[in-house]
Amino acid sequence: MSFRAQLFVLGIAVLAFGAILWLVRRGSLKERFALLWLGIGGGIFALVLVRPWLDRLSESLGIRSGTTTLFLAAILFLLGLILHLSVIISSLEEKVRDLAEAVALAAAEADQRHEET
Repeated sequence: MSFRAQLFVLGIAVLAFGAILWLVRRGSLKERFALLWLGIGGGIFALVLVRPWLDRLSESLGIRSGTTTLFLAAILFLLGLILHLSVIISSLEEKVRDLAEAVALAAAEADQRHEET
């Protein structure tokens, strides 16, 4: 990777850090997800710095290009992220169902009390 390309990727990582911090300050992004995205930005930053190591790792795995190894790692990471978010969504669906049941019971009790008066 050329020096200009490395600077470009590092610039993108710095902008991503700034955007994440800005979103957290505004309250648009929760802290637990901010840590995840900051980790991704740090990973991008680190990959630029250790590119020769990535190329050697690729060669030792029998992969011709470090870029291919990077894409493989990115795809595996995204699959893990999707799984994590699916678990969170499942948990939230249960909580919403429980809350809807509680609201329905409270509304039924309120209607019953209103009819008795």
